Amino acid sequence: MSATEQNGSRWKQGEVVVNGVRLHYVEAGEGPLVLLLHGFPSFWRCWRHQIPALAANYHVVAPDMRGYNLSEKPPGVDAYHVTHLVEDTTALLRHFGGEDGGVLVGHDWGGLVAWYTASRNPEEVKKLVILNAPHPNRYLEVARESRNQKLRSTYIGFFQLPWLSERWLTLGGGILVEQAIRAAGVNPSSFPAGEAKLLRQAVTRPGAATAMLNYYRSMARRTLRRGLKDEPLTVQVPTLLLWGVNDVALDNANADAEVLGQWVPDLRVEKLEASHWVHWDLPGVVNAKILGFLNEGGR
Repeated sequence: MSATEQNGSRWKQGEVVVNGVRLHYVEAGEGPLVLLLHGFPSFWRCWRHQIPALAANYHVVAPDMRGYNLSEKPPGVDAYHVTHLVEDTTALLRHFGGEDGGVLVGHDWGGLVAWYTASRNPEEVKKLVILNAPHPNRYLEVARESRNQKLRSTYIGFFQLPWLSERWLTLGGGILVEQAIRAAGVNPSSFPAGEAKLLRQAVTRPGAATAMLNYYRSMARRTLRRGLKDEPLTVQVPTLLLWGVNDVALDNANADAEVLGQWVPDLRVEKLEASHWVHWDLPGVVNAKILGFLNEGGR
């Protein structure tokens, strides 16, 4: 275990083998567990603004998900099936939270995994916080009904292409990934050059590009087998959905609280003037909303 100075406090870095895969993580603070799951194409530093705020009262753990950055990169598309991702997450909750489990916070792909985990293993999840990741069932509804969402999802088709999509991710040391994030409307001040450099390094680590794309390839295979159908993912734990309304990849119909209530009865939706990277654009607002939600009813 090593420690590094971050934002004026010491964050510990370590590795743990759970569910047969070696995962790198960063942790800080003491108290009840809060597990942070990043999305594509990021890694644990996706949560750099949230870790110090949450660590004042909670034990915060931010892993690199399988295939990303310093975590192990199992070969093959099937290794990134959502069932394995849920098993990774559940094992992390048990490892760091024991019998009490913990709070689960997820953005983008991390949010998708968090939805599944809270539905399949509710006994491990005390509360759920989702940032710009649609409930899977609602996303499929919107994808069926909305031409707008179909257009916004065309990149998923591109990610199915072998070699070419890997080349796109790694070209110029990952510069196209940086440019895509900037083009998606992220606040420039929230994505400075130093952070962009670290992200490019993570994306271009050996095997990372293929592993990251295999999340999408596995999802596409499931969709082809099942059609536009999914399991009834009912989430009974208290849930907060934070939604940046300027998301270029996701139609805002995905954040319709009234519709989502059929799957998530204890739900609060907060819509914010931000991009897909809502926790970068408005870190103070997002931190306050997460902490307020977590502190309701005591810890």
